[in-house]
Amino acid sequence: MTPPPADPRHMLSLARGLAVFEALAELGPGQSVARIAEATGLARAVCGRCLFTLEAAGYVECQDRRYALRPSVLRLAAGYMGERSLPALAQPLLDRLRDAVGESASLGVLDRSEVLYLARASRDRIMAVGLHVGSRLPLATSSMGRVLLAQLPDDARDATLADHPPVAHTPRTLTDPDAVREELRRVAARGYALVDQELDLGLRSIAVPVRARDGRVIAAMNVGAHALRVSVNEMTETILPQLIATAGELGGQLG
Repeated sequence: MTPPPADPRHMLSLARGLAVFEALAELGPGQSVARIAEATGLARAVCGRCLFTLEAAGYVECQDRRYALRPSVLRLAAGYMGERSLPALAQPLLDRLRDAVGESASLGVLDRSEVLYLARASRDRIMAVGLHVGSRLPLATSSMGRVLLAQLPDDARDATLADHPPVAHTPRTLTDPDAVREELRRVAARGYALVDQELDLGLRSIAVPVRARDGRVIAAMNVGAHALRVSVNEMTETILPQLIATAGELGGQLG
């Protein structure tokens, strides 16, 4: 577990409870206290108290000493997923983009060291692990991740890469730190990222930033396709213009 900030306003107990909550969300149902303690780095006794509190609040259930989240956790997402939220505005645009290009389209945001999927319009399952709302992918080796990394200030980008260096997912994955930084400079200059089978063999993905009307990059939008179905030239010549237009349309709806 990350050491707490040296700030008197920081509530260690709340941070620990949220860590347990996130571990349950990531691990799935049927988790023991020991497994949650292993995942969070917290003592078993601490995890037990957090789970007891979450159960009393109605967010967690326990059966045979195995814990799982309850449907009531969806209340916590209701405010973010409302009808004028970013995911709600993006979904019909992603559906239209998918239908226009015949490939899956997604929207993601920077969430600490990962890309968090907020909305998705799927054509089919082209990755070894299916993607859905709530899925996470590494920043340095995904197209949306590179778009989001490229817009960060140099010091923040370097710190993120140092704390979370790229991991080889395929023989094509770019892992050399200097090479990754150079690629991010190219992404920033040309305005899009193209990842060719670096995250999953057979997957090509192209992404662009989604900018609010004041110019801030608030998300990334991508299209992913099977390499046997769509060439690199088709990604840049045919899909990219429609992707840029769709991202621009979404950005125009945001304050």
